[in-house]
Amino acid sequence: MENVFEVNFDSLVGPTHNYSGLSIDNIASNKNKDLVSNPKQAALQGLEKMKFLADMGIKQAILPPHERPLISALKQLGFTGSDESILKTAQKEDPHLLSAASSASYMWAANAATIAPSLDTRDKKLHITPANLITSFHRTIEATETTQIFKSIFKDPALFTVHYPLFASASLADEGAANHTRLCPMHGVQGLHFFVYGRSGMGRVLPHPKRYYPRQTLEASQAIARFHQIPPTHTFFAQQNPDAIDAGVFHNDVICVGNENILFYHEDAFVDTPIVIKNLKAIYQSLYNQELYCIEVPPSKVSLDEAVKTYLFNSQLITTSDNKKILFTPVECQESPSVSTFLKELVSYKSGINEVHSLGVRQSMRNGGGPACLRLRVVVTEQELQSLPKTIFMNDELYKSLTQWVQRNYREELYPSDLGKL
Repeated sequence: MENVFEVNFDSLVGPTHNYSGLSIDNIASNKNKDLVSNPKQAALQGLEKMKFLADMGIKQAILPPHERPLISALKQLGFTGSDESILKTAQKEDPHLLSAASSASYMWAANAATIAPSLDTRDKKLHITPANLITSFHRTIEATETTQIFKSIFKDPALFTVHYPLFASASLADEGAANHTRLCPMHGVQGLHFFVYGRSGMGRVLPHPKRYYPRQTLEASQAIARFHQIPPTHTFFAQQNPDAIDAGVFHNDVICVGNENILFYHEDAFVDTPIVIKNLKAIYQSLYNQELYCIEVPPSKVSLDEAVKTYLFNSQLITTSDNKKILFTPVECQESPSVSTFLKELVSYKSGINEVHSLGVRQSMRNGGGPACLRLRVVVTEQELQSLPKTIFMNDELYKSLTQWVQRNYREELYPSDLGKL
């Protein structure tokens, strides 16, 4: 067992954070469409979350915001002239397209990539595959810059392999770590990779939602497992419940979160959930000779709609240096009678979760992303950790500097209709 650390990478929320309702299957995003957003508050809430975790001893890194509005994307779609005239013309001719080119959705770093630690791969390198995010235009434009950012951070080729995103094909639609969970007794041993998909991109006949189009394909998840050189003995694939997708579970991390030896999920998360959990537990037991703690929440405790509304399962589940398991939930969970009651019972279950804390990220939540959406987890060895740039890690000085910068440069109110005037 090696000395390893789990690093949380969060993106700094950008100054074009707005509520344009760009994802039709994201209920919160659609509900708040065209309302005023507060980019300054959104960025400060994200920084406060990062600082809070860093102060607890969690290794917390920060990713830079992407260039927005992405003028180059608008130019590729035929808009010409100065940047100012392009924005004005786009606002007049196609405001939805301008909103997409201005989206700050890269803030949800869980969609940035899928990770395989070097402990888990045949070549003993840490593998990163940035997501192609082809389901939505406003997200697929993230892939190029995300790849560049990861190549600049994880730049030692002896330690890291940063792949290019999968082919931009509907058959290989990939939404990143939001549909992937690494399970193991502790971070320092080879992990079991749990991939969740919504559909097949190659003609397999599978249960399908009636309302929304599933984002992640089985074939994309399988390709990533191959790219990352994960032994088949340490992979497990399961399908999302189509009814859950129709209820607003566009990513698996809206209905399920796992960390080390704990899987926390809703009863309606998967197709044939009892069989999925039975098989997953059996594989885990055979690999580690230990039990996987599976915390299942039935609809009688928390309805599927309430789980989506509060993002109960889009909570961060972390392990502290003294081996405590802490669940960081959105504050909205405390405002729901059924969810808050369940959380009070959770610790007493002896489920493996020791504490529950609330995080205030309301600006992100109103656009459909909770605490878990905002972070990408990367397990690194001591050598890998030392190779990363020191300047990306959250500390008092960085927090103060970024907070002051946001206070100076971000506006407090932004409507989608303002995007042509930036």
